[in-house]
Amino acid sequence: MAGQWTSGPTTAADAAAMAERTFAEHGSQLRARLITITRNEAAAEDLAQEAFLRLLREAREGRAPDDPVAWLHRVAANLAASRGRRLTVADRRAGELPLPGGVDSPEESAVAREEAAALHSALSVLAGDDRRALLLAAHGYRGAEIAEQLGRSDGATRTLLCRARAKIRERLLLSGAF
Repeated sequence: MAGQWTSGPTTAADAAAMAERTFAEHGSQLRARLITITRNEAAAEDLAQEAFLRLLREAREGRAPDDPVAWLHRVAANLAASRGRRLTVADRRAGELPLPGGVDSPEESAVAREEAAALHSALSVLAGDDRRALLLAAHGYRGAEIAEQLGRSDGATRTLLCRARAKIRERLLLSGAF
């Protein structure tokens, strides 16, 4: 049956050949579906590429799906949904971004210093891993990278970050800083 395997690729070369064959046979169909979903040709191309890269990674790890075409379509749809959520959040928060070249008034500077002091105080009472995880996240590290730094699983790190953020939020609300 086209697009199915009885057993997964056994070598990296087999995995690459399988991914190339699947791409040649179904790449344009997947891109067309993603264009329909995203209404953006460049985004559809990026999402299709990411889906095929994930297929190749799974095949190289010996976890090739039984039906790679269906798997690709599900992964691509999930990637498109994640992209949509990120764009929605970005649009919602766009008004909070500072305008370029704007100079803070003395009042705004004083409030910012007070908020920074309150945040510093709230961070100082957190346990080491909580504080370290929050600071890494604030500096743009992704969950997997933070998990690796802390020597924890991804799930445990997400839980740790969620709880640490809740502690900070509670302390800041109690302090009246925010």
